[in-house]
This record gives sequence, structure tokens and C-alpha cells, in this order.
Amino acid sequence: MDKKVTTVGSLKEGNYVILDGEACVVKSIQLSKTGKHGSMKCRIEAVSILGDKKKIQVYPSSDKVEVPIIEKKEAQVLSIHDGIVNVMDLETYETFDLKMPEDLKDQIKEGKQVTYWTIENEKVIKQVR
Repeated sequence: MDKKVTTVGSLKEGNYVILDGEACVVKSIQLSKTGKHGSMKCRIEAVSILGDKKKIQVYPSSDKVEVPIIEKKEAQVLSIHDGIVNVMDLETYETFDLKMPEDLKDQIKEGKQVTYWTIENEKVIKQVR
């Protein structure tokens, strides 16, 4: 899958970025000017979208970073078994299994609609409708 590229200096809170090979959402960015001839540094604090791991990286503001392409789609829950949710995409009618997120396990029921994201070829349930 193709990835978009942007400069570190153009990132803002809430943007998505790839750090250490993982798609993350930017929580904060601090800018610091180094010495007389140095370039501005950006300290990026981000949280992994899939693993909820916190990451902190420092880059020159002119460096380029990859931005993940995130597809947001709708699906219907067909069945639930041992923390695995079998869903059907409402556009393509493809059926597949997704891991049930801990924070949504009380809301996900058979017949309900969910919003799932495809991030770096991995699918994850993000919302119950």
C-alpha cells in the first residue's frame, strides 16, 4: 500500500504518523531551536493506534515522515466467539474476523453495526453504531 509523506514541522496534534513502523496518532509536539546554526528540532509524543503504546521521537523539523493511509468502513456483526468478532463489510459483503477491543466489548452485540479501520493492512474495530 502506498504511503503519504510529510515534513515533521508540518505535523499537528491529532495527525497520524508512522513511528518505528507503527501507525500512531500525535498527542503533542514541542519545537526547540538549537544553537546558532542548528535547525529546529521537533519532539513528537504519539500513541500507537493498534497497540496503545506511547512513543517519543525527536527529529529535525525538515525531516520527512510517513503518514499511514487509514480507510474507515462499516460492517455488521454476524457472530461473537471467544473475543473474536465475525463481521460482514456493508459495501463489499466480505466476511472476516476481527479482535474484539477491550473498551468496546460491552457494546458489541450480534446484529449491531461497527466502524472498522484498515491501517497498514490490519483491521481494527473503532466504534459501535
